[in-house]
Amino acid sequence: MTGRQPRQVAVGIEWPLAGRRVVVTRAVHQADKMVELLAARGARPVLYPCIAIAPPDDTRDLDQGLKETLEGDFDWLVLTSANVVQVLRERLVILGQGIDDLAGVPVAAVGPATAAAARLQLGLEVDLMPEEYVAEALAEVLQPIAGSRVFLPQADIARPILRDELVKAGADVVAVTAYQTVVGTGGDDVHGLMARGAIDAITFTSPSTVANFVTRYSSEGGELRGLANVCVASIGPVTTTEARNRQMRVDVTPPEHTLAGLITGLETYFSIRGTQRAESDPFVERHG
Repeated sequence: MTGRQPRQVAVGIEWPLAGRRVVVTRAVHQADKMVELLAARGARPVLYPCIAIAPPDDTRDLDQGLKETLEGDFDWLVLTSANVVQVLRERLVILGQGIDDLAGVPVAAVGPATAAAARLQLGLEVDLMPEEYVAEALAEVLQPIAGSRVFLPQADIARPILRDELVKAGADVVAVTAYQTVVGTGGDDVHGLMARGAIDAITFTSPSTVANFVTRYSSEGGELRGLANVCVASIGPVTTTEARNRQMRVDVTPPEHTLAGLITGLETYFSIRGTQRAESDPFVERHG
């Protein structure tokens, strides 16, 4: 990639992302925060929603799990994404329950974004959260007592690792599909912008954004080899693995698996473009 030099947007201050077009692949209802963070750094967000959520074909298992949780039949409610939180809120309303009726239920969350959503949308304070925001770490810190019941609502394409590890620890896990992940639509003409060399970076915040980007972009006539001239940034190791499995080169995987960490990683990447990368740099991955 023939990167441009960092822009000067204020006297004496260099903003590495200023003026750069950065593709946001998050779902429409989740894109605002990342758009806000990018714009605050002077970037030009390009919206290209690659995922959308849809209700499961059958909500009976989800509703039954919610009812049992409300009745105190579970020892833990495990939340793995803000999408799950949103769905639980919607189902509570449909079932005629108050959105704060889950108060008092012990809650574990995979990361701060999910914890914030639980607090805002359900009035829940999270009791447990791992230091590394991935399912494996959540399973490790939860350490359920043998025989304890765990309610695990999740996406239809969720990795089985969390459920499997909790079961291995002796928990009675009720894992249900809370929502389906489908390919998103709308947004900007990324294919056209890519063809003109007008995209600087593309961001992925989950394995499903990667998989659905490939599906959507290919269906619109795009070729993945065009990403060779674009910075590919992944929020964490699981997403990075998915991208590499799809034959993508990943340039940025931040040590802090959050949106803020991802933006910081992008800034670091563009600030050192054209210079020799220090071996100790924690943000920029090396290849070859």
